[in-house]
Amino acid sequence: SSVLFSLFPGTDVGVTGGGANKENAAAVIHETAQPLLLTPGPWNLLVTQTPAKEKAKEGETVVLNCHLNSPQHPSLTNLMVKWYKEDEKGQMDLLEKNVTILPNNSRIFMSGDLSQGDVSLIILNVTTSDHGIYFCEVTLPDGKVVTGDGTKLRIRRALGLFGIEESIGTIIGVVAAGIGGIVVLIVVLTPQLRKCILCMRQESHQ
Repeated sequence: SSVLFSLFPGTDVGVTGGGANKENAAAVIHETAQPLLLTPGPWNLLVTQTPAKEKAKEGETVVLNCHLNSPQHPSLTNLMVKWYKEDEKGQMDLLEKNVTILPNNSRIFMSGDLSQGDVSLIILNVTTSDHGIYFCEVTLPDGKVVTGDGTKLRIRRALGLFGIEESIGTIIGVVAAGIGGIVVLIVVLTPQLRKCILCMRQESHQ
């Protein structure tokens, strides 16, 4: 009852009314505490891209996973998501403010539910030009930007003749190198062969 007296100075707490006053005290504490929960605190957002490396074959569909997690803010719908790619040509933006920005492009778009923290990127019918490192970047309402660690995408060529995935030029190079090696072997071995033939002749004469 000493707690109740400190909360309600000047009130007379009887034995029968104690229960009701306890409820009132709890209600007062609840009402004063509630606005503290609603005041926006600093965002602590975790952007996770998995896996770090992804492989695909020409013509396949690829999903690059990106998940957001914010313990203090369960609702993530007011976040701005951007995806961009880095390769030997530099950086190329693919998606801004949750929407694809590439002209005449219907192959690359965001799949997943933003409210659930799923902002994965989907690429339909991949080509060899899609290779590179893909980054998922999120802008918070307070202007802070959080970027994932990136996913490196490697594209393998579609199976050609005899199941060889490399270009014809590479195959010709390999064959030429192989023939060159055989020629070198013949040149190197020729003196040895002559010696052996001479040895054999001498042995046969003996």
